[in-house]
Amino acid sequence: MRARIKPFPFVWIFACALIAAWFAHPAPAQTPIQTDAQTRPGGTNIAAELVAEGPAVPGRTVDLALHFRPSPGWHGYWINPGDAGYGMALKWDLPAGWKAGEPRYPVPQTLVIGGLMNHVYEGDYAVIVPLTVPAGAAGGAAPLKVEAEWLACTDKICVPEQATLPLPIPVAEQGARDARFDGWRAALPPLLDRPVQFQLTKERLRIAIPLPASLEIREPHVFIRNDDLVDYAAAQAFSRQGDMLVAEIARKGTTAPAEISGILRLGGQDGIGFVAAPGEVPTDLRPLRPAGEGAGPLWLLVLGALAGGLLLNIMPCVFPILSLKAISLARAGESEAQARREGLAYTAGAIVACLGLGALLLALRAAGEQVGWAFQLQEPGVVIALLALAAAIAANLAGVFELPALPFTRPGNPSGAFATGLLAAFVATPCTGPFMAAAMGAALLLPEPEALLLFGCLGLGLALPFLLLGFIPPLRRMLPRPGAWMERFRHWMALPMALTALALLWLAYRLGGAGFALVAAVATGGLVLALWAAGQRQRQGKAAFRSFALIAAPFALFAGFALPASFDPARHEEAGVIDARPFSVVALAEARASGRPIFLWFTADWCLTCKVNERVAIERDATREAFQRAGVVAIRGDWTRRDPEITRYLASKGAAGVPLYVWIDGVGAETLLPQILTPDSLTTLARKAAATGSRGGTTPPGGPADR
Repeated sequence: MRARIKPFPFVWIFACALIAAWFAHPAPAQTPIQTDAQTRPGGTNIAAELVAEGPAVPGRTVDLALHFRPSPGWHGYWINPGDAGYGMALKWDLPAGWKAGEPRYPVPQTLVIGGLMNHVYEGDYAVIVPLTVPAGAAGGAAPLKVEAEWLACTDKICVPEQATLPLPIPVAEQGARDARFDGWRAALPPLLDRPVQFQLTKERLRIAIPLPASLEIREPHVFIRNDDLVDYAAAQAFSRQGDMLVAEIARKGTTAPAEISGILRLGGQDGIGFVAAPGEVPTDLRPLRPAGEGAGPLWLLVLGALAGGLLLNIMPCVFPILSLKAISLARAGESEAQARREGLAYTAGAIVACLGLGALLLALRAAGEQVGWAFQLQEPGVVIALLALAAAIAANLAGVFELPALPFTRPGNPSGAFATGLLAAFVATPCTGPFMAAAMGAALLLPEPEALLLFGCLGLGLALPFLLLGFIPPLRRMLPRPGAWMERFRHWMALPMALTALALLWLAYRLGGAGFALVAAVATGGLVLALWAAGQRQRQGKAAFRSFALIAAPFALFAGFALPASFDPARHEEAGVIDARPFSVVALAEARASGRPIFLWFTADWCLTCKVNERVAIERDATREAFQRAGVVAIRGDWTRRDPEITRYLASKGAAGVPLYVWIDGVGAETLLPQILTPDSLTTLARKAAATGSRGGTTPPGGPADR
C-alpha cells in the first residue's frame, strides 16, 4: 500500500491504531451483487463491488470494474492522491494464466483543504481493469478475487478501508453484458496518441501537449501521476502556440524522471491522458484564456483602449506636460499648418511610445518572462532615470534653467512635439484605469497584430485632445490668449512635477530600501545643482555646458557605484489599517478552505489609482470593522516589484496590470469589483456577508492536513 501520510506525530499514531484495529477484525468478504440502499458491500463509507462487463472469452480481454460509491460527504482518491492520503492498492488472486492489467482511472477532481491539494472522487466512480483470459481457459465459472485497500475521507476525518471482492466469472463465447460499462468507460480520459514533451527547469515543470486550437478548454488542470515531482497546490499556468498547449507547474524536489504521465483536465469531467518524454517545449507563447472568458469583440476593445488613453490625460504627473503642450498650441493659433504639424507629431510620439512598450512587453512574455503592463516601473534603474527626468523637468518649469537652443527644442518644431508625446505616454501608462483594463488584458492574449492595434489605440487616446486642438481652430481659440500669465502658469506647473519626483523617490525607497533612496536623493540633488549652475551661466549669456558637466559628473560617478551597492532586495512592507496576508496561492487556498469571505486586492506603489482606492475605500477604520464583523479574510498582492505568482494570477483573470479587486463569498463564488472603488464598496459587501451568515468557520481539524 503506497502510503503518504504527512501528519503531526500524534495523528500518525492514531491512524496506525485505526489500521491495526481494522486488520485485527477484518470485515467478511462480500458477494458482488446488486444491493439495496441500506447495504454497503466492501466498505462502511465507500461501498465497493467488483463486476465484469461480460463473460470471459478464451484468448481475449474482458474489462472488470471496481465500482465505488462514496457515502454523502465522503470521497476516495486518484492513483496519486496529491498532498495527503493514499491511493488504492490491489492484490489479485486469479486462475493460472489469467492476468490483470493496469487500472484506468476517470478524471479526478481537485479538493484544497488547509492549503493542501487533494485529487479525489466525490461521487460514484469506477476504475476499469483489463483482464486477459488465456486461450486454454476451461469453461464454467472461473473464481476471481481481489483484495482491495483504499482510503475514505471527509474534510474532517479519514478511515482506511479494505475488502476482499470475489467474482465468479463465466467462461463462454457469449453472454449477457453489463450496460453500465458504457458510462464508466466514457468517463475514462482517452490517451493522447501524439508525442508529448516536457522540460524541467530549476523551478518549473513545463509540458507541451499537442491539442487543436479549436478544442474547448474550460477549466484546465494537469494531474501528474509521478510522485513528489510538482507542487500540487501551486497555480498552474497555461499558454498556447497554435495547436500546442503548454502547462507550467511549480516543481518540488530534484528528481528528474525519464517519463511523466498524467491527465489534462479540459473542463468538468472531460480530460485527456498523456505520457511525456523529455524534449523541447516552445517559449513563444500566449496565455490561455479559458473558454467563455472572452474579452469582447475587437471594436469594443479598441473603444476601451481609446477611452482609457483619453483618461490618462488627467494623471497628475502628466498634466503639467500636457498643459504646456496646450500653451504651445495656443501660441500656434494663428498658424494653421504649424498647429497641425505639432498635433500630428505629438500624436505620433504618443503612439510610438505605447507601441514600443507594448511590443517589448509581448516580446518579454514570449521569452517566458512573467511581466505585465507597467513592467518598466518594477525596474529600479527605470525609476531612477524617471526621477532624474522629473527633477530636470521641474527645474526647467521653475525657471532654474532653459533648454539649449537645439533644433528639436525650438517652438513650433515637430521634433519637440514628438518628444513631448513620447515622454507623456511613457510616464502616463503605469496604471490601468476604467475602460482600459479589459483592452490591455486582451492585448496580452490576442495575436500580435490585434494586440499592437490596442496598444496603438491607447497612445491615440492619450494624444486625441491635442490632435483635435491642432485640427479644429475653434477649439484652439477657446484657449487663453498668449500673455505674461503663461510664464507664471509654467512656474506653477513645476509644483506637480516636483511632487512626482518625490513620489518616485519614495518608490525608490520601496524598491531598494532607505540606503538606495538616500543615494538617489543625493544624486538627484547634484543634478539639480548642476542645472542651477547652468542656468546662472545662461543668464549671463555664457556657455553653460562646462559648468553643468563639472558639477554633474562627480554625482553621476557617485550614483553609478553607490546605487548598485546600496540596493537592498528585501521587501519593505508598511503596516496598513487592514490586517492583510501577503498574496500567495497557498494563502488563497487556505482562505478558501476556511469558508469565510475573502477580499483580494492587487496594488503597486507606482499605481495612482491603487493608492486613491486604498485611501478612499480600503485602508479605513470603517472597512476594517466591517471586515472583522463579517470574518473577511483580506489578502494583498503587492506588485511594486515583479512577482511571477501575482502576474500569473492577474493573467488568469484577464488583467494586464493593477489595480485588481476580487471578492470571494463564503461558498467560493468570485466577483471582480470595479477598478474605481467608492467609500462604501467594501463595507456594503461585508455587511451583506455578515447578514447572510457566509462567514463560515475555521479550517476543521482532522482533514487532509492532518493525515
